[in-house]
Amino acid sequence: MSNTDFVLAVEDLTVSFDGFKAIDNLNLYLDRGELRVVIGPNGAGKTTLLDLICGKTRASAGSIKFKNQEMTSLPEHMIVRAGIGRKFQTPSIYENLSVFKNLEVSFPRGRGVFGALGFKCDDEVRNKVMEVAEMIGLSDRLELESGLLSHGQKQWLEIGMLLMQDPELLMLDEPIAGMSARERELTADLLLRICKNRSVIVIEHDMAFVSRIAHKVTVMHQGKILAEGSMEKVQADPKVIDVYLGH
Repeated sequence: MSNTDFVLAVEDLTVSFDGFKAIDNLNLYLDRGELRVVIGPNGAGKTTLLDLICGKTRASAGSIKFKNQEMTSLPEHMIVRAGIGRKFQTPSIYENLSVFKNLEVSFPRGRGVFGALGFKCDDEVRNKVMEVAEMIGLSDRLELESGLLSHGQKQWLEIGMLLMQDPELLMLDEPIAGMSARERELTADLLLRICKNRSVIVIEHDMAFVSRIAHKVTVMHQGKILAEGSMEKVQADPKVIDVYLGH
């Protein structure tokens, strides 16, 4: 395929586990600055798709291009370095470290020759920590031990740890699971702020939340894309209604 303006272009992607096609000839195109939500019943292949994009799982066939660079053959750490960040369902923060330290240790110091030497990096790191803490709403919690945060705040901290690396594509798997109603609202605001200067893919089940944040919704079913478009459009699609209500 020729070069595109898409930040992510997934084409003819297939992955088989023991003959079962978990992802079946899938095509997906993501714009810069787009917030895409992927929905679909359990077993549709949503998490597998993220696993493929971040290199955790290897494709059997097809192409994943990020900023026109082929990702399918790269190791996971190179995919991260290219600018793709991924948050899994369970938060992995350093519970015994402060919020500040969690963010600080996530800063990619080894990005260049000087980074590796810690060359005048301290102001740069501190400024980045402050900027990210502000964005995730934890500016007043920086000295707090992270284990003492609420469930929602831990999730935001982990998003912040990814933001410290300035990814151009951020992927989040069910980010509001287990959150209070207020935390869900704040998370919606957070995601809408984050996608101002990067692309975001979110997997989510909560339809009220999806309709609040999604620029565009992709509905997956049995490893394929069943429908795509605005929330209104996919909700009215007979194929989607059948998959969700007909079984």
